[in-house]
Amino acid sequence: MSGNDQAVILIVDDTPDNIDVLANILRGDYTVKIALNGEKALQIADSDPAPDLILLDIMMPGIDGYEVCRRLKADVATASIPVIFISAMEGEQDQKRGYDLGAVDFITKPIDPDAVEASVRSHI
Repeated sequence: MSGNDQAVILIVDDTPDNIDVLANILRGDYTVKIALNGEKALQIADSDPAPDLILLDIMMPGIDGYEVCRRLKADVATASIPVIFISAMEGEQDQKRGYDLGAVDFITKPIDPDAVEASVRSHI
């Protein structure tokens, strides 16, 4: 974990309102970093300190969440960071693809604050 003894959570979503909801749930207990796209998420994940966990939207312009997760897991520097997908896509195939790429959990939108807190806590 980072030096200030709060875990660092990276929230990746192209919709600022979704980021606000997640950040408000987590901000009291964690240090929150934000990326509005996949490219920025990969840059932050590869920075120091690296995030302790990533909450990752799937449907984004440019690099989608699946590709971000694939790249994170393919890079030795970021492969160990747990990824939780947060998405409006709730089909079994969508979830299976997320788990196959290495995600540790899959939370569907609309956001349930209790589910987010419990999932983050269990994977930090």
